Amino acid sequence: MEERLQKIIARAGVASRRSAEELILAGRVRVNGRVVTELGLKADRQKDRIEVDGKRLVSEAPVYVALHKPRNVVSTLRDPEGRPTVADYVRGTGARLYPVGRLDFATSGILLMTNDGDFANGLLHPRGGVPKTYVLKVQGVMSDDDLTPWREGIRLEDGVTLPAEARVLRHEGDKTWLEVTLREGRNQQIRRMGEATGWPVMRLARTTFAGVTSEGLRPGEWRALTVDELLHIREAFGVPKRIRGAVMGASSGPVDHRRAAGLARSGAKASPRGAAEAAGPSGRSRGAPAQPRARARAGADAASAPGFGPAAPRARSRAAGADAASAPGFGPAAPRARSRATGGSPAAPSAGPAAPRARSRATGGSPAAPGAGPAAPRARSRATGGSPAAPGADRARSGRSARSETTPRAAETRAPRARGRGRR
Repeated sequence: MEERLQKIIARAGVASRRSAEELILAGRVRVNGRVVTELGLKADRQKDRIEVDGKRLVSEAPVYVALHKPRNVVSTLRDPEGRPTVADYVRGTGARLYPVGRLDFATSGILLMTNDGDFANGLLHPRGGVPKTYVLKVQGVMSDDDLTPWREGIRLEDGVTLPAEARVLRHEGDKTWLEVTLREGRNQQIRRMGEATGWPVMRLARTTFAGVTSEGLRPGEWRALTVDELLHIREAFGVPKRIRGAVMGASSGPVDHRRAAGLARSGAKASPRGAAEAAGPSGRSRGAPAQPRARARAGADAASAPGFGPAAPRARSRAAGADAASAPGFGPAAPRARSRATGGSPAAPSAGPAAPRARSRATGGSPAAPGAGPAAPRARSRATGGSPAAPGADRARSGRSARSETTPRAAETRAPRARGRGRR
């Protein structure tokens, strides 16, 4: 479909429509290799090769953003005085956005920004009658009757204003808070209406524009418009022509449920790895087995309480109060168990044969008592002198450092060779 050249350039995000006309008049635009210097030329962006300063145009995906403009920020892309601009707050969108209308330097509130020229023109055209709601504080105590001129129209330098919707919100001493809804856009209209009626405006903020509110956005934050908001705007004002392909779900502030739902509807799915990373350590199941080769460093016993089932092989305990040997009646002891305790107590009587290759480095410990069953493979205890684990479980298991079970190595099936400084 053929469109005017300046409209195609503006839609590509290179410049606004007025700036695109200046580019054409300056001879910086080419169509199919021919320099164009006349306005009104039409082209087809799908078939024709359009270049600006030697670079071919590529249409951007449409972006529709709601920005909570702070005070003392200008609603332009550049400012010759060096003041902060709204463009400084939406650089994270990755597109060249320009504001839909303007807010005064000292006015805060909702401001739509886009790279879709048709969308901006449709909302700014006088025949559209787009509602804009403001909350303002005026000097003086106003009554409901004082708002009659606002509702009927006030004569200003550029004509009589359209009737506005106005109501009193509250009083604060000698000041009054109002809510006013306009359906036209004039330069500093609210402030001029206050001056004309004798109620000077002290503070002004826009809360709603075309049904889009600043709720949930702090000053300086932005978010992409949702599908529901775009559908409502198109139903009321005829723009945007197409919603499919628009950038959805982007935000500079906290993500809310409506935007997350819109992102899910657009087909984006979070990866399982990302969900696990987002959940963090606290998001893991408490019933899941511990990771292999985990070590317990808490000041608890090396063996868990009775009834917890088989222990994880090669579990290590650095607890400060566990004994090297198990209590009587406790399941099989761990082979190659090492005890570095300095004052550990010997195992209780009636235990079975000692664990193979069990080493005791305790200075005053005794060898394991007879009667202990086969031990769990390669369980190590570095305890320094605590009480034995409670009886009743099949195997010893560290409560905080259980590992996945593995079969004992072939080298661990050799004949028992008890070692230790205290063997006699």
